[in-house]
Amino acid sequence: MLLSLAPMEGVTGSVFRRVHAVCFGALDRCYTPFVAPPRVGSAFGGKAMKELDPERNAGLDVVPQLLTKDADEFAWAAELLAEMGYREVNLNLGCPSGTVVAKGRDSGLLRDPAALDALLGDVCARSPIPVSVKTRLGIAGDAEYERLLEAFCHHPLAELIVHPRVRQDFYKGVPRQAAYGETLARAPFPVAYNGDIFSPDDLRSLVEAYPATRHVMLGRGIVANPALGRMLRGGQPATLAELRRFHDELFHAYEAEIGGNAVFRMKEWWSYAEGNFADPLAVRRAIRKVRKANEYEAAIARVFLQVPLAAR
Repeated sequence: MLLSLAPMEGVTGSVFRRVHAVCFGALDRCYTPFVAPPRVGSAFGGKAMKELDPERNAGLDVVPQLLTKDADEFAWAAELLAEMGYREVNLNLGCPSGTVVAKGRDSGLLRDPAALDALLGDVCARSPIPVSVKTRLGIAGDAEYERLLEAFCHHPLAELIVHPRVRQDFYKGVPRQAAYGETLARAPFPVAYNGDIFSPDDLRSLVEAYPATRHVMLGRGIVANPALGRMLRGGQPATLAELRRFHDELFHAYEAEIGGNAVFRMKEWWSYAEGNFADPLAVRRAIRKVRKANEYEAAIARVFLQVPLAAR
């Protein structure tokens, strides 16, 4: 069973995946949060280069994810990635962000299966490295997925990663795993599952229903519980000391990367991770008003000292 880290914008970037690998062991694969291709003839720069720099990703199997509806830009970016040593590139069709969808990118591409079919044909033919796709079932309703799956099956994808919700669901409701099962049955290429795997029981239920499952992508579950990968392989939950080490390593790595904004980045992590504690509300109250690093560190010291872990 392959376990991979999902691309979550602002959350599972290069800092997070490096620290996670040090503290809990590297997952089999990591997908970068989406990066926009540079204009044809230009190089990656700035924030994108921080995500893609091979030295920052050393020791990890990283797949860059691109956000674009332009085949020329995709093909150009794929060439740059191949030169950097990457062996696969992923097209993002799964982000539900309104600003992105309004521009016809990401899950906005799911509105027009014929146009998507043409785009996939173009990028698969021109990319020097294999192309995988991460998708939702459609924009508004599950019935849209039939035409989308037909389009996907026309192309030699390296893999199709299915998050079985539609764009309008965002992350609410129960994933419709039957659509994932249909993809497993019909696709001529490897298929992966993404969506609401938070515990070993969740994975067990998925595999019992769909025994052909070979690759599961972990997103919110592993951000909330960094020991989740270990638990899914039969290991133990994180101890308080392990969580404290992970927190401290992550915070100091963000401080080195973004300075004072590290506190706000850590607050985002805590919005997922507070569930590790028996009283999540106490955690939230402890950190919600802090702004400065010294205030934040004092608040976190109290959390780890006074709030016990939840039962696992």
